[in-house]
Amino acid sequence: MSVEIRDGRFTEVVGSAMTYERLAEGFLFLEGPLWDALHRRLLFSDIPADTIYEWNEVDGVKTLRAPSGKSNGLAFDLDGQLLCCEHATSRLTRIEVDGGISVLAHEHRGRELNSPNDVVVRSDGGIYFTDPTYGRMDFYGVPREPQLGFRGVYRVEPRSNELTLVADDFAQPNGLCFSLDERELFVNDTERGHVRVFDVRGDGTLSGGRVWIDVTGEGEGAPDGMKLDRDGNLYCCGPGGIHVFDRAARCLGVIRVPTPVANFTWGDDDRRSLFIAATGSLYRARVRTPGRPASAMTTGTPASA
Repeated sequence: MSVEIRDGRFTEVVGSAMTYERLAEGFLFLEGPLWDALHRRLLFSDIPADTIYEWNEVDGVKTLRAPSGKSNGLAFDLDGQLLCCEHATSRLTRIEVDGGISVLAHEHRGRELNSPNDVVVRSDGGIYFTDPTYGRMDFYGVPREPQLGFRGVYRVEPRSNELTLVADDFAQPNGLCFSLDERELFVNDTERGHVRVFDVRGDGTLSGGRVWIDVTGEGEGAPDGMKLDRDGNLYCCGPGGIHVFDRAARCLGVIRVPTPVANFTWGDDDRRSLFIAATGSLYRARVRTPGRPASAMTTGTPASA
């Protein structure tokens, strides 16, 4: 069974069945898939392998950056430069055009961040990232005691790189994404198994934070990577695969991935290809509704790092 349909609208959004194309395999733990529309390639992290890879139709898989600080989440800023959440170094970094590395965030009030995990960029240039402690564990990072007494969500200002703590009451914050109008920020909590929604104030800080939905079902997995499609339907990793919710927080169904999935993104020219990072394998499947457009995805990234 490739899908679990909980609401008939699932077939309109996703389809009545999924066919999985395995693009590559043999990895340790894949994360952070990011479509680069300018170069028509997919970037992704293998956390334990300490490597960022790229994939394209012609060349297959190639190494982009190694070592990578055991990178996890990846995103483009508004200039098209690659942002990397580094588990091993507790840093959020940016790869510059010349291949150099700039550190955007490393400490909060003199104490090292836990391990930046996932990252998104707002249209005002503000960078938001989650900071659980997974990168301070064996296999997913470098074992070491946290210096902070909480696991938070942060915003980095686009010009000053000033770091602001915008939420600090999570067990383990993980995936995050904006609503279509960017007035709300969704953040999931892997340990608590739910997705929360915050209001975004005019200065970029957050308020609220109510539980929007519990992510429940059969199979391995928990809330992790999370994104919106073009129509505002929210896709979130969870038990058994990728769960799909409409704007009213109704679960339409589950895309049941062959192996446990940590993250995904849309790509190809029509953004209807779902690229799935599923433990040791990279899959591609086709859905009916395209992924959410992202202007930063079209502005370019360094050809190599």
